[in-house]
Amino acid sequence: MQTFKSLWVCLDMHGCPNRCLHCWLGHGTNGRMVPDDLRFAAKAFRPFAQNLKISSWYREPEFADDYKALWVLETELSDKPEPHYALMSIWRAARDPDYIPWLASVGMDKCQLTLFGGEALTDKYTGRRGAYQDILRSIEQLKANGIAPRLQAFVNQETIHEMQHIDELITRYNIEYAFAHQGSCTGAGAALYPLWPTQATLAHMPPLLTELSLKHWQANSLTDIFGEPEAVLYDRLCNSHNTHSFVCDDPVFFVDRNWDVYPNLSAPAPQLHLGNLKRDSAQTIIEAYRSEISPAQAARRNIPLGEMIRACGNPVGQGLFVQDDYEEYILERYLNYTIS
Repeated sequence: MQTFKSLWVCLDMHGCPNRCLHCWLGHGTNGRMVPDDLRFAAKAFRPFAQNLKISSWYREPEFADDYKALWVLETELSDKPEPHYALMSIWRAARDPDYIPWLASVGMDKCQLTLFGGEALTDKYTGRRGAYQDILRSIEQLKANGIAPRLQAFVNQETIHEMQHIDELITRYNIEYAFAHQGSCTGAGAALYPLWPTQATLAHMPPLLTELSLKHWQANSLTDIFGEPEAVLYDRLCNSHNTHSFVCDDPVFFVDRNWDVYPNLSAPAPQLHLGNLKRDSAQTIIEAYRSEISPAQAARRNIPLGEMIRACGNPVGQGLFVQDDYEEYILERYLNYTIS
């Protein structure tokens, strides 16, 4: 079988402490996998990748108590170890004084923290009481350990009214990196569609967050970041005959606590299911991916984009989308409400 140029296999070994309302990965049940499970996955997929990367998480990094040992194991099992991803566990940082110094020791120089406004809204959208205060403490610890905090602010019609709190944090902590966007209207985030930002929403963006967002996205305007109203996209694309293959030479596979495998296209769900690594061989799973037999892959490959938009889009919608994100939203909605 043809090997992938690169394959990244991510296990959801311990899950996530949060239940973020915006999460495109959804709210899967937390499990408890062991280091030998990571070794099993690496052995199964290694023959099919020129460069195999293995990760113990795809929702919350370092949620496991043995995170240091898992990091060493991930490095050993990956063909070309890479620097630590620019994400951290805010939950762990508030409970483990060794954690952020350890992140600095493995080479992290920038780290992303997610906010939705002030304390009440950030706790609400994170799905965990105390999340906002944990973030403030993490900012202080990161700076004390030479790691630059990067603030990510999610904007919708509710959170926009508290974006001034992000400007205040930028000033208070002398933050160099911050950016805003609306996220993805898929997974858990699909429920936020009624609150999706509009052109009127962007009029309330505060100045510092706007300035740093434009710099982060290398954009000339907020419209470049947030996109166009759905009605405009609907009108332009509703007769499109475009189809698309998701198969690529450097895929990312998610493996959940039950060993079900999904491509990294949206929240792990039956519409993306490729197989089960305990029941099916890695070769069978890869053949399913390449053959595009999952409902999501098959639909996008065979059903014209315009047909899906006419079935599930809103011709008068004012929510802002960039086109790629809109196509992902339409595909998930089409599968959930038309095929399922």
